[in-house]
Amino acid sequence: MRTLKVLVVGANPVVRAGLAVLLGACPDMEVVREGARADLVVVDEDREAVARLSARAPVLLLTHTPSEAGAAAAQLVHGRFDEAELVRMVRATAHAGARSSLGNILHFRNPASRVQRFGLSAREVEVMDLIASGLTNQQIAATCSISEKTVKNHINRIFAKLHSTTRGEAIASWLGTRTAS
Repeated sequence: MRTLKVLVVGANPVVRAGLAVLLGACPDMEVVREGARADLVVVDEDREAVARLSARAPVLLLTHTPSEAGAAAAQLVHGRFDEAELVRMVRATAHAGARSSLGNILHFRNPASRVQRFGLSAREVEVMDLIASGLTNQQIAATCSISEKTVKNHINRIFAKLHSTTRGEAIASWLGTRTAS
């Protein structure tokens, strides 16, 4: 498994240090210093840095107020994610780049209501969010630290529960945009 090189940026040194410790404890991540090559930049509340840093690597913006960061950055809103979700989004954003902003829209919704509505397990919700973010089976496997065969098994169960035969149908059901056929 390839080690993700993560740069942590933000005005608050305590938050930067906490993020560095949390992400550095993941066996597949290495926190790097400014100037080093990074696979992903985690930015805490510094919107001006997003444009500058997004030219270097995909950016995950941690913010208190969601905004239209557009394609420049994926976002997570403080208070709406836990440590596991942060780590998962770091991996997903590194794999999918700014495309993962669709996944962030899903994270802002109430995951419990999706579990109840579709009958998906917590892992199936995670896999479906990553499918909707545009990740391939290989990228999902790497993000979730599972085999591609396990990803395919989850997808088969998800498709059955969502009454879908394609990724597009499953995503449309997941987002609530699927029309009756």
